[in-house]
Amino acid sequence: MIKRYASSTDVARLAGVSQSAVSRTYRPGASVSEETRRKVLAAADELGYRPSRIPQIMLTHRSHLVALVIGGMYNPFYSSVLEAFVARLQAEGWQPLLVHVDNDCAFDDVVPTLASYRVDAVVSALAILSDDSVRQLEQLRIPVIAFNASSFGDRVVSVSSDNVLAARLVADHLVARGARRLGLIAGLVESSAGRERQAGFTARAGELGVPVAIQAGGFRYEGGRAATRRLFEGPMAPDGIFAANDLMALGAIDALRVDLGLRVPDDVLVAGFDDIPSASWAAYDLTTVLQDAPRMVDEALRVLHSAAELTTARPGRIVVPPVLIIRGSTDRPVAPVQVA
Repeated sequence: MIKRYASSTDVARLAGVSQSAVSRTYRPGASVSEETRRKVLAAADELGYRPSRIPQIMLTHRSHLVALVIGGMYNPFYSSVLEAFVARLQAEGWQPLLVHVDNDCAFDDVVPTLASYRVDAVVSALAILSDDSVRQLEQLRIPVIAFNASSFGDRVVSVSSDNVLAARLVADHLVARGARRLGLIAGLVESSAGRERQAGFTARAGELGVPVAIQAGGFRYEGGRAATRRLFEGPMAPDGIFAANDLMALGAIDALRVDLGLRVPDDVLVAGFDDIPSASWAAYDLTTVLQDAPRMVDEALRVLHSAAELTTARPGRIVVPPVLIIRGSTDRPVAPVQVA
């Protein structure tokens, strides 16, 4: 026989009080005598009773549930961001609801599932690709925070690093350190962050008069390693490589050293993006772009705190400035930059 949970009626019967007295005991600010409170809490402890939040959700239409839609957790950057989000949400009284998707770039498939929960907000680094999914989310009338992804729809806030500016800074840095033939290891075409990084890097390289060869690495270590080998099979072997995330940059360094017998930074400069923990390891000492994840989380939480106002607001985009972290993988004397 399945054991059922104790109800407020059970507590009221054992405590010798009304059911409404039990409800008032657990409702902040409600009027209840100390004697009644003592009886209710003692009975609840004996029965193992825990008040359900469902009646409060039905009454207030606020669940304090935040759906965190996750994918691509192979990237340590997003793992650290997820941990920061969960810790901050719980500390501030929100309850995270983790929803995993297999797609690295979009969460269209789980939008119907999200609609079945009374979540107060949705946070994800994944994009929404279909118009139908956008409409379903807008019908929920809750804020959707696109973390490091493009915004879409009227109730979406995009909180992201300035990917274009960051990529331009990397191009400037590689050319300043002597690179004259650049290679770009791109991410996924479905990723707005990846597209912005590619656009910023190639545009700035063009302004500097430096050619760029591009290979896709899919944001993964193995992809970065394979893409680097392909760059050196082409007509223009690069002497400076920018990978759209650190995992691909680590793969690039291993390909250069192990597969191609080249030296970093003597033969080829390498830079990445994210500043994951392994980027600073002595074996890689990777120059990279720091995304200010704590500030990005702060901005996302500010959106949650103003969620009530977002039922009518059209928020747009919050951009957090990037920081270029220079390490040994680009440690060459600075060369003069001549703009074409």
